[in-house]
Amino acid sequence: MNTPQADRSAPARVAVLGIGMMGLPIARRLCEAGCEVSAWNRSRAKADRLQPFGAHVTDTPAQAVAQADVVITLLEDGQVVEDVLFQQGTTEGLRPGTLVVDMSSIQPRQARDHAARLSAMGVSHLDAPVSGGTVGAEQGQLAIMVGGKAADFERVRALLELLGRPTHVGPTGAGQLAKLANQMIVGITIGAVAEALLLCERGGADMAKVRQAISGGFADSRILQVHGQRMIERDFTKRGAVAVQLKDMRNALATADEIGFEAPITRLFEQLFAQAAGHGLAELDHSALFVELASRNGMA
Repeated sequence: MNTPQADRSAPARVAVLGIGMMGLPIARRLCEAGCEVSAWNRSRAKADRLQPFGAHVTDTPAQAVAQADVVITLLEDGQVVEDVLFQQGTTEGLRPGTLVVDMSSIQPRQARDHAARLSAMGVSHLDAPVSGGTVGAEQGQLAIMVGGKAADFERVRALLELLGRPTHVGPTGAGQLAKLANQMIVGITIGAVAEALLLCERGGADMAKVRQAISGGFADSRILQVHGQRMIERDFTKRGAVAVQLKDMRNALATADEIGFEAPITRLFEQLFAQAAGHGLAELDHSALFVELASRNGMA
């Protein structure tokens, strides 16, 4: 794993709320970069894993944020972000001038609502969802899509660069829009790769050889390389879950409905991922849509 180097311009005191699959490697990198990290998780045992790296683990989110310059949230969905920030006393612990960076994947309208409520308390907000999975988090190679004020982005840019490649994409909520676009492309492409490889297998071709043959052409993609290999190996160990992919597709459709945009391709794949989840695949990697499509064709 590449170890980040401390940057004197990066804020020293960071609270991380949510120490799950993404929160753990992100908080660990911040510790290794020399940041003073306080960590909270609903299940404290998960946060305790950071203690060997120097993190201070707290019993409540309010305790975690009390001295923080920057608060990073990495939580399950918009409702959980709402609960942790506004129902569990977190805002009571925030100092005026603190910057909240929500790296959770939620709906743009929720991000705008949270930003407005925090602003009324003198607290700044950026929505900064990420792509790259746990591997990207561990290696500091996340794609970070940031919405909010440009000045707030510049204030925290050095910190985010410890975690990957941050890009300011527009006003509040724009980061979440970019993440929805990312997840639409990921989910749809997983389906395309799975269906194409299964067609080849049914027709008598070697899936691994087909993947090799089309690599480097117009059909090549990171999905073909990474998820295609998982499909060939039938390795569906969870890195990005079917359930999470389904949540993101549904968030995309909800946002599309709000702004009067028709998204028929995303709607089709939301149905496919929903059926996969309903057939017991929810906690497998999202590449396990391959299993759903194989089952439909009697190839499971």
